[in-house]
Amino acid sequence: MTKHSEQPSRTRLHELRKACASCSLADLCLPVALAPDDVDRLDSIVQRRRPLTKGASLYQAGKPFGAIYAVRTGSLKSTTLAQDGEEQITAFHLPGELLGLDAISFGEHPSTAVALETTSVCEIPFTELEILSEKIPGLQRQLLRIMSKEIFNEHEMLQALARRTADQRLAIMLLSLGDRFGRRGLSPTRFRLPMSRHDLSNYLGLAPETTSRLFKRFVDQGLISASGREIELADMDTLRELSGSTENVMNGPTPGNSRSQA
Repeated sequence: MTKHSEQPSRTRLHELRKACASCSLADLCLPVALAPDDVDRLDSIVQRRRPLTKGASLYQAGKPFGAIYAVRTGSLKSTTLAQDGEEQITAFHLPGELLGLDAISFGEHPSTAVALETTSVCEIPFTELEILSEKIPGLQRQLLRIMSKEIFNEHEMLQALARRTADQRLAIMLLSLGDRFGRRGLSPTRFRLPMSRHDLSNYLGLAPETTSRLFKRFVDQGLISASGREIELADMDTLRELSGSTENVMNGPTPGNSRSQA
């Protein structure tokens, strides 16, 4: 959320709604029935953090939980360490999406969040949010609804990727990214991959060589066009058919640590 001090509440509320319209925190920060004075109270606890540089950590696994975050610009990845010490990417976070929710139940972060590029986030201290939700009717319900939606999306992605072939996993991921960019008012068929091919391979549980072959195969088959990280989904119908679903799925955990080969 943005801060516009010394402005009338109605003007400020309008500008806040416009600035936060594409953010997952919008329903939390700006419930339909929230009065301008309550917007001020809620906005007072939201913090605009200094932008993270590429490779910088927003938080680290094992550290105490204190806040939830919404990505304003840029992107991040969530990582854990496998038993063999290898990094395992469990999620990617794009503008408007939430992270940090997986730490609420245990009070510490089970994963590390790392910026994939220069990234800015909004931070909402969770204790202050809980206190405020007791004072503002409907705010706690909005918070629970957002959490439930995030859990559902992760479950859907997990189910979509589980027991799928390498081709299907890549098709599902590309459709998911397109869907998520589309929800932010961007093109759902032309976008730039925020992550490297290596990170994408890690997330999908594929060997990097397999991912490279799949991208080439998809290009040769006319399913996509690709130039570096710039992607265009050229044949949406075939991609959906290949994915095994007519509906796109949102971001969620990786299907596992196995490395499938094409």
